[in-house]
Amino acid sequence: METTGTADRWESTLDSVVVYAQGALCRRLAEGRVPRDGRIRVTGLPRSLDPGSLRARALGPAGVRVTGARVEVGAEPVDGGPPDGLLREAGRLRDAHAAALARRDRQSALVAEFAGLRPVPPTPRRGDPHRPAPVDAWLELSAFVDARLARLHARLAELEDALRDAGHALAVAEDRLARASTDAAPAHVATTVSAVLTLDGADAGAETGIELEYGVPGAVWAPAYRLTHRQGDGGGRLVLRASVAQRTGEDWTGVRVALATADLGRRADLPRLRSMRIGRRQPAPAPSGWREPPPGLASLFTGYDAAGPRPVSPSGAVAVAGGPVAPPPPPPPPPAPMGYGAAPAALPQPGGAYPAAPAFTGAPPPQPATARRARAAAPARPGGMPAAAAPAAPGGPVPSPPVPAAGPPAGPPRPSDAELDYAALVLSPPDGPAARRGLLFPGPSGDAVAGEHRRRAEAVASLPLPVHAVRPRVSAGSFDHRYDAAARADVPSDGTWHTVTVGEIPVGLRTEYLCVPSVEQTVYATLVLSNATGQALLAGPVEVTVDDEFLLTAALPTLPPGGVRRVGLGQAEGIGVTRRTSTTESTAGLRNSTTVLDQRVRVELVNRLAAPVTVEVRERVPVTTDADVRIQERADWAPPGPDTQAEDPAPGTRVWRARLDAGGGAVFEGGYEIRFPANKSLDGGNRRS
Repeated sequence: METTGTADRWESTLDSVVVYAQGALCRRLAEGRVPRDGRIRVTGLPRSLDPGSLRARALGPAGVRVTGARVEVGAEPVDGGPPDGLLREAGRLRDAHAAALARRDRQSALVAEFAGLRPVPPTPRRGDPHRPAPVDAWLELSAFVDARLARLHARLAELEDALRDAGHALAVAEDRLARASTDAAPAHVATTVSAVLTLDGADAGAETGIELEYGVPGAVWAPAYRLTHRQGDGGGRLVLRASVAQRTGEDWTGVRVALATADLGRRADLPRLRSMRIGRRQPAPAPSGWREPPPGLASLFTGYDAAGPRPVSPSGAVAVAGGPVAPPPPPPPPPAPMGYGAAPAALPQPGGAYPAAPAFTGAPPPQPATARRARAAAPARPGGMPAAAAPAAPGGPVPSPPVPAAGPPAGPPRPSDAELDYAALVLSPPDGPAARRGLLFPGPSGDAVAGEHRRRAEAVASLPLPVHAVRPRVSAGSFDHRYDAAARADVPSDGTWHTVTVGEIPVGLRTEYLCVPSVEQTVYATLVLSNATGQALLAGPVEVTVDDEFLLTAALPTLPPGGVRRVGLGQAEGIGVTRRTSTTESTAGLRNSTTVLDQRVRVELVNRLAAPVTVEVRERVPVTTDADVRIQERADWAPPGPDTQAEDPAPGTRVWRARLDAGGGAVFEGGYEIRFPANKSLDGGNRRS
């Protein structure tokens, strides 16, 4: 939709957001009439966006395409605009707190001043008779001080209460201000971030649509679930929800939200395998981004230099045909010769500017042979003075010559990352130094304000996670998954957790009871979840509701497609368990050379519930790696099944399963026999459970 009075300025609306493990990919839509020159400005972008991630696509008629896209930031003062309400309230409370603190300090000074009042007798002179003590005056002074201090302390208590209230109100206001959405503009400056697009193939005045896609930092999410189950049913409702927090600088209002476990900023460049060569040393191959400077570059400016300097008006502006303009800023001094691949630290100039990084222009300029021999014979000292010209201290020892500085590395120069960023290179103007003009140099380091916005947005990654929550990259493992929300949602840019409902996931569900009587004679209720979908269920908190009653919040482990996991629900008071053991020690073999330990186990279960239940009893059998020790089992138990293998049971685990009717019970009897040489014994004693 066009903005009134500006045919090339289009407003945009946020349509969808894909939240990754850290960061988000936003999609905006805009539509309007194409101007004659085909250049439009799409507004509404946040300050924290990554300019290199901007993508644009035309949604209009066939043949219309976007041939150019760049990000522009504009700022203009707001005339008479009132400051934000929270900011104004925080400033007012800050002033009130400072005033209350000053009143309390003045009252404390008065209390200290009156508390220091003491009667001071005059200093007696030599020969003066003893004077009687003025007891009445001392008592009157003491009574006056006590009465005055009582009033001052009462006032001080009132001021301290007022200071405490003012501090509490200020803390609440600052907390609300810190949690407020960052979508609002500053109080006195309106900042706009726009995407300047160039359309090709569209007729002037034709209606077309634009789709913008860009990445922003400062968005994280963690999965959460809500499980509803009814006893006796073979299934349940598992609702996937997500805890989303973002501080991207724009409120997500009525957007389609998708959640992905992938990393938005992961590297995608392919590894390069270099060859190993044996023989004579060969120069390193030139980087792909290095090019020799074109020959005859200096001759391009011969006519410009012959024309002489441009005339300057008395006011200091350069006179041109269109009128006086401001003179160009003085060129920065040329960088000192340096080896390629080593960048010196940037030092501020007297004017406040920082020197530009040295341009990558190929090999250093040739120097006369005499100058090279003189420089090699006289290594440079600090300050640029040759060693031969440095005066020696009178009467002092001759200083040792310094170690000569290392020359440029062998082989072709290696450009830095800034010099290989072709989109950020700037052509040096002809008014610059002769060694720089006509060459490409890295431009400014970027918008410092935008960098500050991005740093503030990235701080949301350190937000504490909810209870039982796990980062998606940790729980997803080596696979990436995406979950699309069924409805649009609202997520403000306040840096706090907000719950977004994604959708319902069908899961297989059954209730089982588990007990390990050798550790604790208590039966625990569990829910066995089976994932029959093609997407993994990531680890996170799950709110369990059984028969329309909230039971507890548990930790759901990662459930891959086709996987089975257990979720504990707590103790089942309606099922009782009792375990009894007995151990018999005897000898066997020729001359009683073998010790036999016979361990018997008896487990009794009682179901006091009104419905039949399935109980799993876990026992343990000793395991050994000694060839002289033999273990023989005497029970109808079995090793853990496939659903239990996912829980990584301990070696030697054995399982009994039984279905108990309402009011019924069951008895399990088993054991094992251990045989080992009689001259040995078990660590910890033979007779033990």
